Amino acid sequence: MTSSSTEVAGPEGPATGLTPARRRLAAAVAAVVIVGAGLALRAVAVGEVAKYGGDTLYTLLLFALVLVAAPRTAPAKAAAVALAVSWGVELLQLTEVPAHLARRSTAARLVLGTTFNAPDLFWYAVGAAVGRAVVRRA
Repeated sequence: MTSSSTEVAGPEGPATGLTPARRRLAAAVAAVVIVGAGLALRAVAVGEVAKYGGDTLYTLLLFALVLVAAPRTAPAKAAAVALAVSWGVELLQLTEVPAHLARRSTAARLVLGTTFNAPDLFWYAVGAAVGRAVVRRA
């Protein structure tokens, strides 16, 4: 298949046959579905399933948002950006900054968390890998 100006392509080759506008729309719809999945998970699951499932969905949401912002981004690059942001937020929790902000804002608590947890790093990588795999197969 040859690349045309309407295909999304990257170092891995064409990511999908979608135009950038359609890919952006698909990513936006996926982001809404991911948020819904996260809320549903919190409603029905507890403990580690809810926590680590939420971590995975957090990075998957970031992956989708990267594609909303930059739909021509290759899946591997979008996954790397989402993973880097997730790990950066987790590592920031080694400082007092997120906990301080969380006391002042529910939004900051939801986005930044409060406490570092090393296993979260693994589950963020799972979310990035799932995003990359889904887009590459689309």
